[in-house]
Amino acid sequence: MPLVKSYSLRRLDSQVAAFFDVDNTLLPGEASEVRFFRWLWQRGVVGWPEARASLSWLVRHLPGLSLHPLRERKLYLAGKPAQVIEPLGEEFCREQLCPCVSPAAMRKIEEHRQAGHALILLTGSLDFLIDPIATALQVDRCFAGSLEQMDGVYTGHLVPPLPYGEGKRQLIERLAVDLTLDLSASYAYGDSPGDLEVLRSVGHPTVVNPIRGMARIARQQNWPVVEWT
Repeated sequence: MPLVKSYSLRRLDSQVAAFFDVDNTLLPGEASEVRFFRWLWQRGVVGWPEARASLSWLVRHLPGLSLHPLRERKLYLAGKPAQVIEPLGEEFCREQLCPCVSPAAMRKIEEHRQAGHALILLTGSLDFLIDPIATALQVDRCFAGSLEQMDGVYTGHLVPPLPYGEGKRQLIERLAVDLTLDLSASYAYGDSPGDLEVLRSVGHPTVVNPIRGMARIARQQNWPVVEWT
């Protein structure tokens, strides 16, 4: 299972949830892992061998213009010890990501908190990159990508299901059963086709900072579109 943590001390007794994507939703702009890779590069932790391995994998598995193969494999971290990378990831998040959380997103989270809704993050980004954000925002649950390890070393594979696309839908449906959530009364916020399954699953979807055709899809579905900067 991907990372699943409880952060808030309040009891989860609401039947209504608010699901939030992270990259380009709570965190406007460039994906967190792209920023993390650049940050590691600047510190000499990764270099051209890791970049070539990732690009080679992408070329061999590229379906059209999709970058999904790179979401499924993290070759830039393969062979690296978790005890080295995870503290770096947490440091990076606190320094580079936490200050970039959108004020509009924080206000929306607080609105849902005041309404008594369960606050849940769903992201394909890596758990140790997102954990400090989830903790700071005091959300109730966080689902994020979790890297497979063998003897404390990353293999480059992710533990399924990846919280992206169909994987996100599977996770919220399981969560709805476990917590007796009413998805028809729940809310979801996302920016890309990877959030489409979640947006379709709730009664109150909102497209945030739309990319990759999501503005057109939102118009077709009559979904609200907002900009969180």
